[in-house]
Amino acid sequence: MIINIVGGSGFIGTQLGSLFELERLAFKIIDKALSKEFPETSIIADVRSVKALDSGISDNSILINLAAEHRDDVAPLSLYDDVNVQGAKNLCLVATKKNVKTIIFTSSVSIYGFAPLMTDESGEVAPFNDYGRTKYEAEQVYKAWQAEDPLIRKLVIIRLTVVFGEQNRGNVYNLLRQIASGKFVMIGNGLNRKSMAYVGNVVAFIRHSLMFKPGVHTYNYIDKPDFTMNELVSWVNKLLGKSTEIKFRLPYQVALFIGKGFDLFAKIMDKKLPISAIRVKKFCSNSVYKSAIHTSGFIPPFSISEALEITIKHEFLEE
Repeated sequence: MIINIVGGSGFIGTQLGSLFELERLAFKIIDKALSKEFPETSIIADVRSVKALDSGISDNSILINLAAEHRDDVAPLSLYDDVNVQGAKNLCLVATKKNVKTIIFTSSVSIYGFAPLMTDESGEVAPFNDYGRTKYEAEQVYKAWQAEDPLIRKLVIIRLTVVFGEQNRGNVYNLLRQIASGKFVMIGNGLNRKSMAYVGNVVAFIRHSLMFKPGVHTYNYIDKPDFTMNELVSWVNKLLGKSTEIKFRLPYQVALFIGKGFDLFAKIMDKKLPISAIRVKKFCSNSVYKSAIHTSGFIPPFSISEALEITIKHEFLEE
């Protein structure tokens, strides 16, 4: 049975394809951009097009949806709904037509918003942005699809926290790069804690979830333990052979004021900038979650410390 990795040309999809290739599982990547790693198994299709998806998705196959509009500065805002929600509806239409019985959907802990510490899968849904809102709405679309044939269809919803790893160029990479360059500035007291997930463990769990029985399976994905920002920065500096002391801190209110200034400038100049008020808020907030993944029998192949060491060596210490 072939596995369709929708949105598979990106960071997680490439790692997942590598795992499937290693295990000799048949797969193809369906994305609006050609996969650089697996061009021979790639099909160009946008989740906003039912016709394109219909041409790409195989009969009686498995569907993994990694596609998403997720940046903080998406414009127009309607893209969140077009890709995340309507894209889910389109995939379900095609899945029904193609007799797909398994859908695995990577959602996000953003559906919880600025959640209380240790929020688990039963946490209150209170997204603070369109990304979190549309991810949750997409979950409901997939649940409606599963409910049409509940004894046969399997839906796995994986609510990811921030994912990092080799060759990723997201928020964690940017943080690691700043620390490695010596340009990092701590905002606030650094006592806020962050849940993270290593891509090697995420793709291993997706592989593990293929064995689940019919029904709806919803999990937060987090690799424990959770570091404070102080602990994370000190640990990274240690791996880089630098001093673990954090010498300078920028007060939160000052940083937030600067972020708002960048927001105004970005709006006037119609540019996307790396600094914004929402990014300052996200950096200084706690984002610590619980997960019931252990109840599925899954054992992560990498500890969070091993994952950071692998990533830092790959990105900053090896040629």
